[in-house]
Amino acid sequence: MARITYIEFGGKSHTVEVANGLTVMEGARDNGIPGIEADCGGACACSTCHVYVDPDWVARLPARDGMEEDMLDFAFQPDPVRSRLTCQLKVSDALDGLVVQMPEKQI
Repeated sequence: MARITYIEFGGKSHTVEVANGLTVMEGARDNGIPGIEADCGGACACSTCHVYVDPDWVARLPARDGMEEDMLDFAFQPDPVRSRLTCQLKVSDALDGLVVQMPEKQI
């Protein structure tokens, strides 16, 4: 179980516990957190679960694969360093304390 903090574009913060084995996207969906739409359901076929990872966490996450890189090209204002698709981030104890911020909108 990991405690993950999701910060809406307007600044409202939601800290929830997410079970190991789920994705960061599923944690947002299951807890009703606004700002992550996940239109493709986690298949890495869209960019509607895009977030900006807190700078302290960027180097601690697994590298993006080619498919995630391609989908981030379609995200709203992607950041070359901090942008991630939450459907590609598998929750484990190592993610306890992760902080992500939602973009202004998902496209």
